[in-house]
Amino acid sequence: MKIHNIMEDIVHAEIENVCAEMLKNPVYQGLCTCAQCRMDVACYVLNRVQPRYFVSSRGLEREGIFSFEKQQNGADLIALIFEAFDKVTHNRRPNHNHENAGESSTVQTMPEHPVFNIPAIIGRVLNGQNFAPMAEISVGLYYEGKLLKMNNKNWQNPCFLNSKTEGTFTFWPDSLPADTVDESHVFEFLLQADAHGFEPLHHIFEVPVVSEHIFADTLSMERTLKLPSLYMFPPEIEP
Repeated sequence: MKIHNIMEDIVHAEIENVCAEMLKNPVYQGLCTCAQCRMDVACYVLNRVQPRYFVSSRGLEREGIFSFEKQQNGADLIALIFEAFDKVTHNRRPNHNHENAGESSTVQTMPEHPVFNIPAIIGRVLNGQNFAPMAEISVGLYYEGKLLKMNNKNWQNPCFLNSKTEGTFTFWPDSLPADTVDESHVFEFLLQADAHGFEPLHHIFEVPVVSEHIFADTLSMERTLKLPSLYMFPPEIEP
């Protein structure tokens, strides 16, 4: 039985609502609502709100949403999302396409054969000694010993982290071929990073995916996997 953070669903839903409002209101015309910036906004907000964990049954999820709406000030969350869009817009990732603002996040096309749509992957790399975000390093996502191909050329693998990314990496893997629809498979991926003065980071994780007859060719918050924070440490000094 899974433990689910209901705040992720709430934040993602509110981000979509805020984006719809910004696209209609010229006051917010300067803020970027592209798929990449939405992901960065989600990461910014989720790192600043208190998580609310529930067993992933529908009844408890609905109860969790109801409790949140009763106990929390929804205006504070909206204000935090606008704050995030302002910060992210002024620190846009230079290697990503920011011209798809307002594009539907659910547009899908039919491939020639069934595919496994791998979710977008987001996470952070922190200094294990002081919890500061790692910067000036590259994080690579590997599958079967090779760097995994991304969904389009605007997504980089390895992903370079600088002083403005707050240790956050994002990957949008390309879909992988399947034999049939509704085929279940657990993919094993490797995250790898190297930094001067730190032990190399190797993090293996699994992603269960069910094959589909549609190709997810635009980013969707529902197809996003948020990894726990990863930590890098200096090498141990032998006595």
